[in-house]
Amino acid sequence: MPLVHRHFGQRCAAALMLVAACSATRPAQAQDAAAFPQRPVRFVNNFPPAGPSDILARSVADVLQAQWKQPVTVESKAGAGGNLGADTVAKAAPDGHTLLFGIDSTFTVNPHLYKAMPFKPADLKPVLIMSSSGLLVGVNAATGLKSMKELIAEGKAKDSKGVTFSSGGNGSPGHLASEQFTEFTQAKITHVPYKGNTPAVQAVVAAEVTGGMLATPGMLPHVKSGKVTALAVTSRQRSRLAPEVPTVGELGLPQLEQEVYYLVMAPVGTPDALVQQLAKAIADALQRPDNQARLAQLDMHWQGLSGAAASKRLAELSERYARIVKATGMRVD
Repeated sequence: MPLVHRHFGQRCAAALMLVAACSATRPAQAQDAAAFPQRPVRFVNNFPPAGPSDILARSVADVLQAQWKQPVTVESKAGAGGNLGADTVAKAAPDGHTLLFGIDSTFTVNPHLYKAMPFKPADLKPVLIMSSSGLLVGVNAATGLKSMKELIAEGKAKDSKGVTFSSGGNGSPGHLASEQFTEFTQAKITHVPYKGNTPAVQAVVAAEVTGGMLATPGMLPHVKSGKVTALAVTSRQRSRLAPEVPTVGELGLPQLEQEVYYLVMAPVGTPDALVQQLAKAIADALQRPDNQARLAQLDMHWQGLSGAAASKRLAELSERYARIVKATGMRVD
């Protein structure tokens, strides 16, 4: 064979090999996304069972299991302000088969609160910020406190026996809200951590503490029974479950505004195409009428943030809470 023909043939063969290689790698992410899921999918809830993030995870799992024709299980792995469950997902294969259902504080508060964490926030990336909700500021009815103004005065009174607020644990939204209250009103509140929102609510009802800033759905039955007095909600808008209760902003205390963001996170190496596919599937599942009704029951407002918008929101929250943690001296022992 003439030399020129041989070289031309070699170049053609090399070009064909390159095209084949590109064909194999170019759609790799798309092919992975299209073939997903290839085995059972696990949703890790990093807070106690039966809480809002657990309910959201199970609501989504029920829908997607039927669509994907693969088992979708929900595993609760609580502890250390959500760090344990987040660490589990951070160390999982970045293939979409293990996802975290939790709240923003694991990524926006904990890095500023814990001296050491088992994972880096950058080890995970947002799939979807699903929804948000505020907290209800409530006190045991036997205290006789009827307003935020009276609560602040009680916290400042020298002859007061002291105001104590329960929370679902160190680093939880209720803990952060209590510290914010002291910082911005100069009314002393002693934080008392419990293991989860439910026991924290029971502590208010049993008068083990003065009150708490806790999830509205857990507090509301006791407000309706007359055992707890609702003073305010920390969201920017009034609660759909208790529209008669004013917001802290309406009471002239916008510094106390705080919302909990419920989100889904994936290992950082998960392909973007698959992350987008997962975000759409989860959002679509939550747009079903039954799940929209469930969001309302949980006093949640739809957010639906993904991609750069979700990352921006988390970065903004982290910056805000870093200042608050530093100013209040919050810590986890």
